[in-house]
Amino acid sequence: MKVAAVLGGQWGDEGKGKVVDLLADRFGIVARYHGGHNAGHTVKFADRHFALHLLPAGIVRGTTSVIGPGVVVDPDALLAEIDSVVAAGIRVEGKLLLSNRAPLILPWHRLLDAAREKAAGAAKLGTTLRGIGPAYESVASRKAVRVADLPRTEGLRNRLVALHDEVARILESYGTDGIPSPDNVLESLARSEEKLRPHVADTGRWLRDHLARGDSLLAEGAHGAMLDVSAGTFPYVTSSCCTAAGVAAGLQIPPRALDASLVVLKAYSTRVGEGPFPTELLDATGEHLRTRGNEFGTSTGRPRRTGWFDAVVARTAVELSGADAVAITKLDVLDDLEEIPVCVAYRIDGREVSDVPALVEDVARARPRLETLPGWKTKTTAVTRFEDLPPAARDYVKFLEECCGAPAALISTGPRREETIWREDQEFVTALPAPRGQ
Repeated sequence: MKVAAVLGGQWGDEGKGKVVDLLADRFGIVARYHGGHNAGHTVKFADRHFALHLLPAGIVRGTTSVIGPGVVVDPDALLAEIDSVVAAGIRVEGKLLLSNRAPLILPWHRLLDAAREKAAGAAKLGTTLRGIGPAYESVASRKAVRVADLPRTEGLRNRLVALHDEVARILESYGTDGIPSPDNVLESLARSEEKLRPHVADTGRWLRDHLARGDSLLAEGAHGAMLDVSAGTFPYVTSSCCTAAGVAAGLQIPPRALDASLVVLKAYSTRVGEGPFPTELLDATGEHLRTRGNEFGTSTGRPRRTGWFDAVVARTAVELSGADAVAITKLDVLDDLEEIPVCVAYRIDGREVSDVPALVEDVARARPRLETLPGWKTKTTAVTRFEDLPPAARDYVKFLEECCGAPAALISTGPRREETIWREDQEFVTALPAPRGQ
């Protein structure tokens, strides 16, 4: 295995940060391929927690880290994140590459995001208000300013004026004031360019050259399959491709380069923000999962909605990415429960449905058909061997495997790196590159 992808299988927040951290020292390169600083991965290293939003999780382990051209980049947010990890003793110099083709999130994008959400009222999408969607709109309309534009002062100003004139008219229609001028934005970008310059590269060419030499690459996904702009619960989705299909385009590498994909699934379900959530729990059990699982957003701090594991969603995610295996996280959060229902299908208007409907209104009407498994009422935190799990916990994992159609290669039993079960009998694990230094 030379190239693998770690992908979210639900609505984000599945624990991809820990999984990427576990795998990072087995790959020479870790790369983000989509999204922006609306994503958040939490990594624990040397008794410190790092909340990463743009930097690939491999950076804290000294793995060469790439921000690909499919990522929309807020220069101020990226520089603040670089400063925070450097202050913690993490080396970034010579270890971070930023694509010169990456589009930039500008102040007008953030203002437009906020204006639209405010105008939508109760019908808002629940975005992070960080300008992600409007930045991708600029890409689609071919008006985006990209990292490569930064050193070209006159050309950059012309692009800023064109974008400003278009967006300002829209913002004014929403009653937005305090719209920054092109010259103000140009001045800010000039300061950012000087600091980002050492990291900027043609990362597509760089990656293709390194793959041709036999180097290994781990693609780090953000969000989750149900937030995918096409396959998710549209329009309550993000603005990029969240499945394995986006890896090649987001990094500008050949599609056939991807050898394996690992879909990360929480042992129950969570969702942040608006949108339908068929297994949502609005009772004391839901609050227990939120408290026990510390379910608060890495990017926003918002409390996550909680619910039972949704096998319809998980199976769809596995199929969309052709997953070789899954990683199941936060199994230990279920330790105190007497019974653990799993959604195996939906019922909509009296019909049983085994796929996620295309219409969000249909997803909102879906009622879960639950199969209830016994809980184990035994502490699983820090268990590192599958055979040491309580029988009911092993049965639960096996049931999820059967529902998803993929084996569990990794099982997380706590937030720490060492609180992980590696299924050494699974092909995904045996095919991994050896850790560096071995």
